[in-house]
Amino acid sequence: MIRKASERKIDKFENRFGGDGSILVRSLVNSAGELNDKGRVFAHTTLNPGCSIGFHIHNNDTEIYYIYDGKAEYNDNGKIITIEAGDTTFTPSGTGHGIKNIGEKPLELIALIIYS
Repeated sequence: MIRKASERKIDKFENRFGGDGSILVRSLVNSAGELNDKGRVFAHTTLNPGCSIGFHIHNNDTEIYYIYDGKAEYNDNGKIITIEAGDTTFTPSGTGHGIKNIGEKPLELIALIIYS
């Protein structure tokens, strides 16, 4: 199966989980069924400079970010770490995270949420 870029679902979220500004989420799959019901998100996400996703906790799922462009401040369960292109984050069930673009260009990442 092929999904053309023009067929993707695109959502803009304001103040996601209490974060600053807006984020743009381009769904790379349209349903949990496309992930064999093993997850719920596989998306290309963009945060403009200064924008963030507020700290939140994952329960019964795990989220992975692959940063492919930009620089961010990552809240890893209360520990603040600077991450950049090429880095991967992993937030298992029962732990939390948040992310803020601290660079001068858009932060581009791939987000994958799988069920625990």
